[in-house]
Amino acid sequence: MSLSEQDLTPQINIGKTFGALFIGVTIAAVLFGLSNVQAFIYFLTHVGTGMTFYKLAVIWLWILDALHLILIGHCVYYYLVINYANVSALTEIVWSFKLQIVVEVFIVYGVHLLYVYRIWIISRGRSRILPIIVGLIEISLSGVAIALIWALYQCHVFSDLVKIQWSTFMTLGTITFADFIIASSLCYLLATSRTGFSGTDSVITKLMVYIINTGSLTSMCSMAAMITCAVMPRNFIFLAIEILLANVYINSFLALLNARYYTQVNTDTNNSYPLHNRHEVYRPDLHIGASEDEELQASRKDVFKHPDDETVHPSLSVKPQQSTAMSTDVNTFSSV
Repeated sequence: MSLSEQDLTPQINIGKTFGALFIGVTIAAVLFGLSNVQAFIYFLTHVGTGMTFYKLAVIWLWILDALHLILIGHCVYYYLVINYANVSALTEIVWSFKLQIVVEVFIVYGVHLLYVYRIWIISRGRSRILPIIVGLIEISLSGVAIALIWALYQCHVFSDLVKIQWSTFMTLGTITFADFIIASSLCYLLATSRTGFSGTDSVITKLMVYIINTGSLTSMCSMAAMITCAVMPRNFIFLAIEILLANVYINSFLALLNARYYTQVNTDTNNSYPLHNRHEVYRPDLHIGASEDEELQASRKDVFKHPDDETVHPSLSVKPQQSTAMSTDVNTFSSV
């Protein structure tokens, strides 16, 4: 047994180390089930749009989420089942532990890039300076993730993780900073997209609340991992929180993709037609007499167009007196 193993072995507290990892894996499994439900809702509400970029992104994120769960499950199984009562094996870092962090980095930065793409879509017809700046910041921050992976693969026993705390703090700190930049940019673009119509502005406000809540959730998870790592560096509580980051990011992104469905459920007055018809709603034209209002609506067209909506499928008749409100609401649901 090496000197580092001798130093760590007497300090092992199964409850605060591998017990914490076991709890983290259990919660991650629950969050994986939640992401399955969110992905199912997304595909069900976009059944008539064909294979789009966002559908491929959802499939890719689901594959990475499943792979991440398999890796952390193997990690816990290796320590608690295969090497049960083998104290010397508990000090070594198994390959699946290192690989799950690599997958987690891909998930987090992949979700960030998807958010940057949505910022690019919203800014269509306006200045591209903001999305370019956000994209450059995100690309530059990816260097921190590379440093974390390099430092991690230099470790062979868990006591070495204390030596690379700098990489953990730097990575989690940059992730939190990126969350703030992305959430602020999306809220700014949505706030400047108000049309003056109460129905449209109301749902824009709800979307801003979705963005702030999901951004705050991921940031709080990162901050909790940093705080526990600084306060309790010799147990695995911070690792248990850190492995949840991937699930939280995927669920937050899927929640934003499904924000249109959730908002429609809340604003639908009848709630009588089935779920698969929520996406296939008749969209009557909104007729405004003043020319300045027509120009205003035209300038906002790209903001309220969802990237996945290429075709419209009439399936529901609307009474004439309800056409104006329905048009405003449905166009809003097609927004970001």
